[in-house]
Amino acid sequence: MALAAVRDLGERRELASAEELEEFEVDVLAGYVLARASAAVTDGTIRGEVGHLEGLRKWFGRPLWEMGPADADRYFGEVLRASPSGTRLAKAQAVRIYFEFLALRHHVELHAMTGRVVDCPIDDMNRPRGQKDAKLRIPPAAAELTVLFSGWAGELATCRKFAPGARNYTAAKLMADVGLRVNEIRNLDLADVKWGLGRFGKLHVRYGKGARGSGPRERMVPLLNNAGATLRWFIEDVWSQFDGDHTRHGAPLLPSERKNADGSSGRVGYDALRSGLAAATAVHLPTWSGRLTPHVLRHYCASQLYLDGVDLVSIQETLGHVWVATTMRYVHVHRTRIEDAWIAGQERAAKRLEGLTR
Repeated sequence: MALAAVRDLGERRELASAEELEEFEVDVLAGYVLARASAAVTDGTIRGEVGHLEGLRKWFGRPLWEMGPADADRYFGEVLRASPSGTRLAKAQAVRIYFEFLALRHHVELHAMTGRVVDCPIDDMNRPRGQKDAKLRIPPAAAELTVLFSGWAGELATCRKFAPGARNYTAAKLMADVGLRVNEIRNLDLADVKWGLGRFGKLHVRYGKGARGSGPRERMVPLLNNAGATLRWFIEDVWSQFDGDHTRHGAPLLPSERKNADGSSGRVGYDALRSGLAAATAVHLPTWSGRLTPHVLRHYCASQLYLDGVDLVSIQETLGHVWVATTMRYVHVHRTRIEDAWIAGQERAAKRLEGLTR
């Protein structure tokens, strides 16, 4: 029997042409987008990641799989040297995920077409340090926010535009009282106020922030800290100055001055609520001017709930955090574990000394 010719598996194949590699690169990026979408990553997050990758590709001038650690050193150490840490971290994360995708799905094809082995150019030496949530946010004291909201409420009676001012005031109160994010507040509809649920009524937050780029996470938020009274005042006395039809499907809880094509009010914008808080702070609490943001009010809410004896798991549920460790970063300023341990140590030392002196 004749022996068949056996191909040497170690034989080097002919490398792909530039045109083939260009088509392959486009297909890989399309596959990356589809894979991220199938993992329930939001469209906005995917767009951000692709934008980071395209910006890096434009700077590098060649397919990203040709990047080495030295190239990443120059990009993060020179081009992005003065960029905010959050930007550097986001770009590094996008590169890391992309190379993980290449290694899992296309390492065999890439080696056959280019002779290269997939290897992420970001390593332990050049990886940007820090994390986006590392900044310590110390919220104002309760007395300071009382001054802010008292002054702001008094101003509404004489301000030139009462309805927008009252809307911005209501939004800021919801941030401080129940810890809602700006985007969660502006996406609330009138129908999302569930007066009959629980002891105080609840808000159906339909557009809660997702974890790690996942889709919106819904939750029910109780109207604590007299937030229900603020909402009743706004809906009964102010809302009709924006729109005359409160029964309309999808009518926003916080309307905009701008009208839709059918004459109904649109939804208030993100910047309008932020600038409204900033303007009121500059007038009524100037020591916090430029520092009191919606997210700081969210930290304030968490801290006050903790001081009032609410457990961490309940605060986590109210704020919509996936991990209780995230909630702990919001309230750690007011936690007294270190002080309590110090006092206990002093008491033990005093007892020991008391025994020696007898």
